[in-house]
Amino acid sequence: MIQNCKICGVKDTKTLKYIINHKYPPKMIGFICNWPKSKRFVSDDQLKELLKIDKKRTSYVAVLVNPDDDILKKVKELPFDYYQLYDCEPQKIKTIKEKYNKKIISVVTVSEEKDVLKYKDFEDFSDVILFDSKGYHNSVSFDHNYLDKVNTKLSLMIAGNIKIEDVPNLKDKNFCIDISGGLETEGIKDINKIDKFLNSVHNLNS
Repeated sequence: MIQNCKICGVKDTKTLKYIINHKYPPKMIGFICNWPKSKRFVSDDQLKELLKIDKKRTSYVAVLVNPDDDILKKVKELPFDYYQLYDCEPQKIKTIKEKYNKKIISVVTVSEEKDVLKYKDFEDFSDVILFDSKGYHNSVSFDHNYLDKVNTKLSLMIAGNIKIEDVPNLKDKNFCIDISGGLETEGIKDINKIDKFLNSVHNLNS
């Protein structure tokens, strides 16, 4: 059964308020904090305004690509529940967790089946393992059947060019779905798509 969902790449307050106040809000909402190459990147000032909004039943996630000390110092003052870490060696993630006392989503990027097994390097200090494609902001897919080999007690999350119409095909997978581009129209978050997606996830789990 799908373990709820995460919506990533929110950039404006109207969309954020809509998601948080939805009848079936996502488990998490992610913000791109230090990857300017992404069209979903939010500046420091934007981020501070967004995070003033009461998250209610959701958790806020700082999406960070190999963060340096400067960005970690900035986000530590903000109301994030999780740090989602890309391109980080296991020891660096462990150090970040210990220093900042945040829940950790460790990202394993996948292009071929053998990549999946890297999750074992992150188990001891992660709260969630996210399997994503190597496309990052370009929304590239990978074969989610690779994850059948994963055997862990940790919560699992999947990303990588997931579309709303893919949700029914994942109903038997014990994952949290991380979606971003699939909820956009011409690069902008689409309220109608968000509503359809959140309802779809809820209906599958009902």
